[in-house]
Amino acid sequence: MTGSGTDVFLSELGRALPGIGRGLLVTLEATALGAALALLVAFALGLASRSRAVVVRGAARVTVEFLRGTSLYVQLFWLFFALPMLGFRLEPMACGVLAFGLNYGAYGAEVVRGSIAAVPAAQTEAAIALGMGPGLRLRRVVLPQAYVLMVPPFKNLLIQLLKATPLLSLVTIADLTFAIDQLRSQTGATASAYLLLLLLYFGVAALLGAGMDALERTAKERLGQEGRNA
Repeated sequence: MTGSGTDVFLSELGRALPGIGRGLLVTLEATALGAALALLVAFALGLASRSRAVVVRGAARVTVEFLRGTSLYVQLFWLFFALPMLGFRLEPMACGVLAFGLNYGAYGAEVVRGSIAAVPAAQTEAAIALGMGPGLRLRRVVLPQAYVLMVPPFKNLLIQLLKATPLLSLVTIADLTFAIDQLRSQTGATASAYLLLLLLYFGVAALLGAGMDALERTAKERLGQEGRNA
């Protein structure tokens, strides 16, 4: 890029900063709401997948496999374009959050199921010997230990969800990608605009990762595991 081209880009960037800021807030909002819904879906389907009732367990497994086996892109477009044809119209942000929550919640369900299964059977047996019921065993013995195992894969899913948010721009949502693409169109500085977008996403992902690492350390400290593993 020439010097004049750089000046044009920086000048337009200054004017575009408010729009980029709004787009960043939209991206963060979609990430937070999608992650919250995904967490609920993950625990609901993950626990249902371990149910003793064959019907409940089977329905949970089919749901998880369907959501994991279909494209997030298609799920989002189905909610935005096809659902209104059935008489149900959602706001674009609601479509995005629902698609993110269901898709990543299905992957999270496998994390929940696997983490609970990884808790040593001796822990459950000891809780039974103490007279704890199934619900109390789950809350007081199983989940606190499984939670430590869940955090690292949940961290990966959270960052993957963040990286999926550019799909929002395809359903008329003015997110961060949309704002940067407008800047690119105005300046013609494709490389600079998309480099800025890469850096912004990297910065947000690094902050989210640091937050999840802190949660993992806290969970390990509560169980007295901090410092056991490098």
